[in-house]
Amino acid sequence: MAKVPKSKLLNFRKIILITWPFLLAMLVFLGVRIAIRHSTFVESVYSERIYPVIAATSSYLSRYFPFSLWDIFWILIILAMLIALVLVIIKKIKFGWYILRILQLVALLYSCFYISWGYNYFRPNIEKRLKWEKPPAEEKLFRSVLDTLIAETNKNYTSSTSADYPEFDKLIEESYLRNAPELDIAYPNGTRRPKTMIFSSFFSKVGVSGYFGPFFNEIHLNSYNLPMDYPFVLAHEKAHQFGFTSESEANLVAFVICIKSEDKRVRYSGFQSLLLYLLKDASRMKDYKDFISKIDTVVIKDFHMRQKYYQGLENKNLSRVQTKANDIYLKANKVDKGVKNYNQVVSLVTCWYYNSVMKNGGTKTGRSSPF
Repeated sequence: MAKVPKSKLLNFRKIILITWPFLLAMLVFLGVRIAIRHSTFVESVYSERIYPVIAATSSYLSRYFPFSLWDIFWILIILAMLIALVLVIIKKIKFGWYILRILQLVALLYSCFYISWGYNYFRPNIEKRLKWEKPPAEEKLFRSVLDTLIAETNKNYTSSTSADYPEFDKLIEESYLRNAPELDIAYPNGTRRPKTMIFSSFFSKVGVSGYFGPFFNEIHLNSYNLPMDYPFVLAHEKAHQFGFTSESEANLVAFVICIKSEDKRVRYSGFQSLLLYLLKDASRMKDYKDFISKIDTVVIKDFHMRQKYYQGLENKNLSRVQTKANDIYLKANKVDKGVKNYNQVVSLVTCWYYNSVMKNGGTKTGRSSPF
């Protein structure tokens, strides 16, 4: 049998080294196209079997680092690209080599994103997974939910400080454990150690309160968040870690987890956060001011303080750029409404209220509340 020349073997290995990131990206892209058309398959194979293993492994390793591996990763990526660009300029490396490495990097990042978490975007929506009946599209139902949220926000009003954050994390985890069956959550799905964004100041300017880093399965929160918002934002980012990719679904999960907590501070965070979304939709109603008049003065003061505080941090130009980028990102992952998906939580909460509260006669929380 004739031997393959060594030069040909070397050339073959070189081709493999160059092309394998692109081949992997092509396979992942093919998987995305299939996933878009077969959401049930995604749920049963990826979301229920593959992703929990990835989440458990990645989060177990990343929890030992008190800082954000996701942030450090991107810092190193950007630094490497800038150093390589300088080397291209001073002609230490070839421009073609630089472009090839950039393309390989993009292919790998694309593949890692979908393999590590992104395929969850193509799961059936939460209404289908929980077999919720579609509520009647009546203004009466919306008004009922709004009235209830106003009453519960007033009743649960309380204050908190940043010193409460470690306790909030424990309380949110306890609520997830108790309420996982209602939301079809495969608890524990790894571990969730909240980490502070390295660039909190910058993200405050663009209006980002938290994000989930899929490569290392990390939860990040902005250090500039107000204590009243912290439990809701924390529960929202943990929902992403559980595989809820839709922003509206993550908001719904955060709401349910917060209001089902045994702690009044966490409940207040959930109620007041969702009340703001409902009030935005209610602002078109003729009797909008009548609903506002039902909100206690102390809660109104919180809302005014909150608005003034975050507006003082925001850079409008940067915020517009970030909003547009996020809109493009969400639509690219089949979130048709883009950034408007956040406010779609109103219809989800109405649906949850109709199926879990009205139809079932309320939930057993041990408190005199319809929730």
